Order: sequence, then structure tokens, then C-alpha cells
Amino acid sequence: MTRILNLNADLGESFGAWQMGHDAELLGSLDSASIACGFHAGDPLVMRDTLRRARAAGVSIGAHPAYPDLQGFGRRPMHLPPAELEAILIYQMAALAGMARSEGLDMAHVKPHGALSNMACVDAALADTVATAIRAFDPGLILLAPACSALASAGRRAGLRVVEEIFADRAYQDDGSLVPRSHPGAMIHGAAASLAHVLAMLEAGAIISVNGTHLPTPIGSICVHGDGPEAVATARALRAGLLERGYPLAGLTARATD
Repeated sequence: MTRILNLNADLGESFGAWQMGHDAELLGSLDSASIACGFHAGDPLVMRDTLRRARAAGVSIGAHPAYPDLQGFGRRPMHLPPAELEAILIYQMAALAGMARSEGLDMAHVKPHGALSNMACVDAALADTVATAIRAFDPGLILLAPACSALASAGRRAGLRVVEEIFADRAYQDDGSLVPRSHPGAMIHGAAASLAHVLAMLEAGAIISVNGTHLPTPIGSICVHGDGPEAVATARALRAGLLERGYPLAGLTARATD
């Protein structure tokens, strides 16, 4: 039986008068949305509007917490004491969960953003801090974590349900980490190229690096970065291409089993 997959994107990343992403157009192609919680992007009104759009589209929702870095869009590395970072993460999860409850929605998952995610993917101690914060807030939440990462391993150690994701529009290094955005070839451009990238990894059951290295891994979710100019076309192509090839797609539901 083909494993159920999930197509997700990071949404709600506008802030005040500053607009980011193509949320309204993307939602029709997604199964899940990870919503910014105000520390790297998003604000209370943007969060509420994004939740309402997700509800109307039938898309499951999760928190997308980050380092406190509005100016850097959460992409600048920070080094915080574990207790402080746990509190920062719990604060953001609580904000999104509370906003969701007011809209009649349940928060299903947590997906760390930007530098926090990148650092936790290779730093086991930081990954444990992230997993500990999620478990302290709600042990029934899903951790949506990059495949082959220390973050995914930390989630399993903490007893969380972990769904491993791959990125449709990002290239991989031989260790399973993403090619840094500052490097040539970091981004996969074009809907057709992104679909081919994803299908190759699904068929192999592995991350495939730019050098052809295969890293076997479960794959439960596919991410399209919602802030890119090709995001809408890529999400539509992925959804159509996956369904055409018989891959069932569904939202993430907390406290459920695969």
C-alpha cells in the first residue's frame, strides 16, 4: 500500500504592511500549513487571517516557531540558553494554538523555521531542546522535521510522533543537509524540475544529494517554500503529479497513527 503523503508550505509570513508569499493561491494545493508565530514573521492579524483561510481550504495547521529575529526573517544563527529557548518556543506555540482555538481549529504539528531548524538538524543538544519544548507544551503534537536530521531523531527520543519532510525546491548536500542559500544551485527552479526532484527521492526512498549520494529515509511530507516566486506553480504541479502517480495526499492530524 502506498504511504500517505502530505504537501505543506510555510504561510502567514507577512508582517504589518510588509507582504510575503502567496498564501491565498497556495492554499488550494496544500494539505498542511505551518504558520509563523510572530518572532520571524507574522503578527496577530496575519495569524488570524491565515488560520481562517486554512480553515476555509480544509488545510491542517501547525506552528512555525523561530528565533526572535524579525529583521533577519529568522535566518540568522542565534545561541540561546536552553531554558530561554524552550520558553520562546512554548510562547510561540501557545500563541498559535490559542488563535487556532478561537477559530475552531486544532493545531496538529510544529515545524521549526529557518536558522533554528537548520541548526537543530545538526546539533543534537539543540534538537533535544526543541523536542523538549514541544513535548512540554503538548506531547500529542507532530514534529514536522527534515528527513535524516538530528531534529527528527530528537523528536523520536522525546516520544513525539515525527513526520520526516523533504524539500521540493532545495538541493541537498551529501550529509543530508540543505545546500546553503548563499551557494550556487541551492534552489531547484521551475515546477517541472521540483516535481522530478521529489519523484526521484520518493522512488529511491532516500534523499538524493547534488552529487548523487542516496540517504535512505522515510518520507512523510513534502515542503514548498511559500515565499518563492514559483511557489504556486510548483505546489500545483506537485499535487497534480503526485496524485496522477497514485500517491494519496492528506493533512497532518495530531494523535493519529500512520
